[in-house]
Amino acid sequence: MSAIIHGFALALGLILPLGAQNAFIFQQGAWQKHIWRALPAVISASVCDTLLIVLAVAGVSVIVQQVPVFETVMMAGGFLFLLYMGWVTWNSRPNANQNEKNAFTAKKQAAFAAAVSLLNPHAILDTIGVIGTSSLQYSGFEKWLFMAACISVSWFWFIFLVVAGRLFQTIDASGRLMLFVNKCSALVMWAAAGYFGVSLFSN
Repeated sequence: MSAIIHGFALALGLILPLGAQNAFIFQQGAWQKHIWRALPAVISASVCDTLLIVLAVAGVSVIVQQVPVFETVMMAGGFLFLLYMGWVTWNSRPNANQNEKNAFTAKKQAAFAAAVSLLNPHAILDTIGVIGTSSLQYSGFEKWLFMAACISVSWFWFIFLVVAGRLFQTIDASGRLMLFVNKCSALVMWAAAGYFGVSLFSN
């Protein structure tokens, strides 16, 4: 159970900030006439995140086994990265003035979602530097549970974003609700950074 809770909380803290990926999914939810028409963007982004998480959990372990000091370096890097991203997220100001109203086609949604997911250096740092390294403390079935929890967060979060996009379009002209989401995200990320800090000192 601890592996599931850890994976869920960690992935949630990393995925919440309103970056290019989240902004695009959110916009599709707001721009499309029906929520189901934004599914290509949701599926594409979720599959890309799943791929990155699987590669991180499977690949980083091999590297660390060969270079033990790599684990400490990556844990320290993840700690500093989460502190920085928490600070950036806390001070971010979402742009509520979206003038573009052209709904993307299914193919364009899938292609753009894949681009902002895979061509984003932060995504690589999140998965390899944070999620991948965190998975090292688990083995066997617990590692599978940790990975599944991280993956499930992506799928559920992107579905939530398209629904939120439709709702926020009419009730959040000022952008205050998204600002609140970013504040909560920063707190979660700082909590995750604290977990890394404790792990570093305990080792």
